[in-house]
Amino acid sequence: MPRLGAHMSIAGGLPLAVERARAADCDTLQIFTKSASQWRARPLPAAEVTAFRASASDLDIRPIVAHASYLINLAAPNPALRQRSINALAEELDRADALGLLGVVLHPGSYTTGTEESGLRLVSEAIDEVFASRGNGTELLLEHTAGQGTNLGHRFEHLATIIGGTSAKEHLGICLDTCHLLAAGYDIATPDGYSRTFDDFEAQVGLDRLRVLHLNDSKHPCGSRRDRHDHIGRGWVGLETFGRLLQDPQLAHLPMVLETPKEQRQPGKATEVDPADTQNLATLRQLLDA
Repeated sequence: MPRLGAHMSIAGGLPLAVERARAADCDTLQIFTKSASQWRARPLPAAEVTAFRASASDLDIRPIVAHASYLINLAAPNPALRQRSINALAEELDRADALGLLGVVLHPGSYTTGTEESGLRLVSEAIDEVFASRGNGTELLLEHTAGQGTNLGHRFEHLATIIGGTSAKEHLGICLDTCHLLAAGYDIATPDGYSRTFDDFEAQVGLDRLRVLHLNDSKHPCGSRRDRHDHIGRGWVGLETFGRLLQDPQLAHLPMVLETPKEQRQPGKATEVDPADTQNLATLRQLLDA
């Protein structure tokens, strides 16, 4: 049975994200360990790390993944921005290691004024630099993207090229997002398209690298290359596709995490449950039990 969860706010401290997850009846969880829109990160107090790990264990919320800052761009042709991105990713992994997380989800980057080929090479080289002095621990989970602008990672071939170009392969996993797949042109909304998509992924990357799924409907149709998430069953991915995913035996061991829109921009009370999360999780569990 897949473990279902959602991305939760860390407002008020990291341990509260775990409590919010349990209040929403989540089994798994995704967080930011710092502000996603800032380079600077506050240090993690030892007491907060201990409380987070204890709460996750006591409430059986597992596995937990972090999403990296949106500012990080390992494919940046600007050397200063790229080095700042490398340093920021190393810090993200350090924080995730301290918290005992499964992985850090990262968008591979955008090649901006460069080329696709050079951008993919820069990402591979940056990953090698990040892991040159790291041992085993939190994995880096490359997220398949929707393909907006010069974003890399919207084709399985991109992910395969990045992985093939590194010497840190044992530290890399993949995160697939249902909205991104459809937006990038993988027609998972039809039975044949769904089968072709996962056959292609197996051939290009390998299902053994898949670590987590983001479950999001899409406000735009297949091939739009627009990353706009919608509530489960209200978009172009559709309920049948989510039912197919939830009952697919080759995916049954994976954590599946919502990144659907919230009704509340910030949580009210410390562990107040967002009604949108409640509804989306209930819809998924109905499909799982069908």
